[in-house]
Amino acid sequence: MGDKLLNIKVQDYINANLNTDLHALLLKKSPFSEVSMHEIVQQIKGKQVAQKKFPFLLKEGIIFPPQLNLEQSSSEKTALYKSKLLQGDKFIDLTAGFGIDAYYLSENFHEITLVEQNPDLLEIVRNNWNVLGKKAKFINQKLENFLQENKDFFDVIYLDPARRDNNKNKVFLLEDLSPDILSIQDTLTSSAHKVVIKLSPLIDLKYLVSVLPGIFRMDIIAVKNDVKEIVVFLSNEKSKNISCNCVNLESDDPVFEFIFGDEEDTIAEYGEPEKYIYIPNNTVLKAGIFNLISEKMGLKKLHPNTHIYTSDSLVSNFPGRIFEMEIIDAKKIKKKSQYNIIAKNYPLKPEELKKKYSIKDGGENYLIFTQSKKGKIILKSV
Repeated sequence: MGDKLLNIKVQDYINANLNTDLHALLLKKSPFSEVSMHEIVQQIKGKQVAQKKFPFLLKEGIIFPPQLNLEQSSSEKTALYKSKLLQGDKFIDLTAGFGIDAYYLSENFHEITLVEQNPDLLEIVRNNWNVLGKKAKFINQKLENFLQENKDFFDVIYLDPARRDNNKNKVFLLEDLSPDILSIQDTLTSSAHKVVIKLSPLIDLKYLVSVLPGIFRMDIIAVKNDVKEIVVFLSNEKSKNISCNCVNLESDDPVFEFIFGDEEDTIAEYGEPEKYIYIPNNTVLKAGIFNLISEKMGLKKLHPNTHIYTSDSLVSNFPGRIFEMEIIDAKKIKKKSQYNIIAKNYPLKPEELKKKYSIKDGGENYLIFTQSKKGKIILKSV
């Protein structure tokens, strides 16, 4: 398929239809006898996804896989972040897929091995890496079979397990993934200095620690405050302290570091709203460190169930949004005024609040509807 798709006339047709309605295009007959319209549309979709997700692949000679493989691939941004954490001599990706993670994560290694059970997908990756001038050993094999036969020791083993079952339903528990991480974790940790596993952003962190005794680090990675993945680092030694990192890429938020379990020993200080109001980003919320962020940043929490913090003097290195605000009486909210509405631990949702107070959405000013220990309050940006 690759040589046919890379024909100059086929590529010209693909590039000429990048903005064409793909549903309409699928109804047409392919102008090429050896390339179907389905294959052409697949390449157009690939280029469209690449523009946002991995623009480094927008080069002549690159072939794109089916839609599902594109969706499961890491973005260039998250892969680049992870690549800065790893280095050594020998790197292997046991679930190579479309090879985006492997391309970046292997940047600081001398020997690179990619294992992929889908032969067509592996050939696409082999073609693309040749185009990009990057070398690797490509192995078409199920990773379980590879691990049974393997006698090599690696600096880093990387996996991105499939998170859908045979019926295409999403799964989250490690024993339900493909491969079953729990059944092979000992083999993995005995075959490398580090094992790095990318997991769903929905997975529970306490569950991970309870079933993976070799964890020594966890990174919660978001892009523009949208949590994309949980990345765990394993070794064959049980760690007393698991370091955790809340990372919000493409933002000005600093990385927030903490030790897993410290939240349980921390008590937040509570207080009424002061000059500055702080709302944590979603990586901090995912980590569930509601009291720890209060203690480590020297901030007061408004309410046990309100994950909003306050201080009289500015704490600029907070991992989230910072507002300068004051309490406002509901009667002073002018009808048809324009605000961005935030509602946290409040009975009404933003849409309901806009309707109740006849507020227009947007603008530069904010209203926060929330609760402190004394009851419901409204905060207005100043």
